[in-house]
Amino acid sequence: MLTPSGGELELYRSLEPIVRVGIQFAATILVMIIVLGLAQNYGTQAVSKSRQSPIISLCVGIPGLLVSSGLTGTGYLIVDTSLGTFFGIPLVIFGAIILPVATAIGFVAIGCTVATRLGDSRLAIGLLVGALLSGIVGLSFPATAVLLGFASALGIGATIRVLSGATGTTRPDDRTVPPANKI
Repeated sequence: MLTPSGGELELYRSLEPIVRVGIQFAATILVMIIVLGLAQNYGTQAVSKSRQSPIISLCVGIPGLLVSSGLTGTGYLIVDTSLGTFFGIPLVIFGAIILPVATAIGFVAIGCTVATRLGDSRLAIGLLVGALLSGIVGLSFPATAVLLGFASALGIGATIRVLSGATGTTRPDDRTVPPANKI
């Protein structure tokens, strides 16, 4: 039986690499389709926002990823305590909603960027390329962790930027720093 002390991770690492590739591809494409289907407007805006200025999305997303994963981890640790029912479960639910959604948006943005470099900039092709990339890195566990962290940070940053609204400068003369693509 799996225990909360890391049994899930060991089970996943014990799978054959080709099985991990298939699981990661299928899970990634399923979550991406659900996220972009449910949040059509916000999802596509977040993908385009992260592709327009990935540096800014990463600068916003890295602290956001640290906070959301820290809250989720804290909730996971205190679930078995007396505080767990009241505080731990909402924190775990928060992470179970935020982290997969943002990671899916990040994978779609990475897939769209790679697909654009290959000659096709459609969102559906970017979705497929992002899922393929997620599956391919399943061959190596450290590569999976790095790409998952990068996609999560990119997705969280873009999602925060889209949900925070149009609070920014509309004219380039009002900017205090140059845009990320001009650095």
